[in-house]
Amino acid sequence: MEKTILVAGATGNLGNRICRELVKRGATVKAIVRESTDTDKIEILKELGAEVSIIDLNDVNAIAAECADADCVVSALAGLGDVIIDLQKKILDGAIKAGIPRFIPSDFCTDYNDLKEGENRNFDLRRTFKKYIDQSPIRATSIFNGCFADILKYNTPILNLKDKSIGYWGDKADWILDFTTMDNAASFTAEVALDDSAPRDLQIASFQVSPNMILEDVKQINGQEFQIHQLATLENFAEYIKKQRAENPAGENELYAKFQQGQYMYSMFTTQHNDLANDRYESIVWTTSIDYLKTILQ
Repeated sequence: MEKTILVAGATGNLGNRICRELVKRGATVKAIVRESTDTDKIEILKELGAEVSIIDLNDVNAIAAECADADCVVSALAGLGDVIIDLQKKILDGAIKAGIPRFIPSDFCTDYNDLKEGENRNFDLRRTFKKYIDQSPIRATSIFNGCFADILKYNTPILNLKDKSIGYWGDKADWILDFTTMDNAASFTAEVALDDSAPRDLQIASFQVSPNMILEDVKQINGQEFQIHQLATLENFAEYIKKQRAENPAGENELYAKFQQGQYMYSMFTTQHNDLANDRYESIVWTTSIDYLKTILQ
């Protein structure tokens, strides 16, 4: 039986991909967008085969009307508290009002369940929403994809293509890091949205590599010897992030403030995905580290 999936945040990088993957799987896809949404982005969604509704996202009744007959709501929203908490609550309330059985929240990040509260602002926002949704009658499934692989393109301390260096914190040159491509995350999310038996939490990773493994991959791809080095102890890194945050209060209103970037890096070296659900859906071909790094090194 064909299912109907409603997607919020469909014009975003991940949301657009999720819509594409759902359409490929034969689902009816409904996307809800704000009145201020760029018309070009709306046209792209329509070309993918999604039904787009422009509504007031502050109106729970309007959201509920669009949710009618949907089997699952997927939130691919990105933002700070006004989005991840306030707006997601409205969308959840609309879904509940419409009697929707399932909801996938915007938890596309490292599994924060075993991390300390206060160590990552953006994870804490999701933690707050988690408490709200877990008290609701709807069945939720969070998809934890670690870090999006795109970060490896942008000369971060973990892989700096410009300086030809690879960095790590603490004594963790062999610490396994979780990376997932946007396309793999979207494919997996589409499968979960159509899977009524999906559990509360699912961990995935396209590939898991340590800094030392990245070093070897780079050498295998292009023969180059990158420099690998310890950046600082984890304790010193944590203190630096706190100081950076205290000295830049304006960063509290920035989604990817410098202190937040540091918090993401810190989380990558303090928790891992040890219960991968990659084998849950046979249709997904997971990108390997070698194949992904080839796209940015060659």
